[in-house]
Amino acid sequence: MYLPKQFDFPEHARTIIRENPFAQLISNDDDGFPFVTHLPIKLIEHEFDPTLDLLLGHVAKVNPHATFLAKRPEVLITFMGPHAYMSPSVYPDLVRVPTWSYLAVHARLRVRILEGEEAKDALLKLLIADHEPAYADQWRGLSSNYTEPMMNAIVAFEMTIVKLQTKVKLNQHRPESHAKMHSQYAAGSEAEKNLARWMRQLGMVA
Repeated sequence: MYLPKQFDFPEHARTIIRENPFAQLISNDDDGFPFVTHLPIKLIEHEFDPTLDLLLGHVAKVNPHATFLAKRPEVLITFMGPHAYMSPSVYPDLVRVPTWSYLAVHARLRVRILEGEEAKDALLKLLIADHEPAYADQWRGLSSNYTEPMMNAIVAFEMTIVKLQTKVKLNQHRPESHAKMHSQYAAGSEAEKNLARWMRQLGMVA
């Protein structure tokens, strides 16, 4: 990822991942062409060192990606945060061009396949806890005649971090634009409101 210094914010990687867990898993296929699977990812945060965080996920066993992970265990995962158009009208002078504001994390990771029903069940319960805690009791109450084939149909895996890049592109280097930019985003779509929130969190506006 192209990452100018003014947009490099590694300390916000965890927040972006937590808030935007639906990711893009990218591997090369057998012809060397990128193959992408869209999937939810669970972040497991290390108590002391973010570089030791784990990311968990799963794909269908029939998905070609399952084979690619076994053959080539180094992958790229990208997380896309809020993003929106930025008008040049935010500048006090008009000799400007439009651009796009966005937050993104790119993670180069090493994959380890998780074997066994217990590991798969634990992963599914973590995802349920994140996205629909009330479903946990229903999952536990399902017959093993149903749950075992379901779990046998997926490949679960954990990933360790090789390299992490975090880009927060909010025109930080152009303070003359911040007040008007924030005002426009705060009155806009849900994504734009989230960008306005990030501007406040970064101390770009009061």
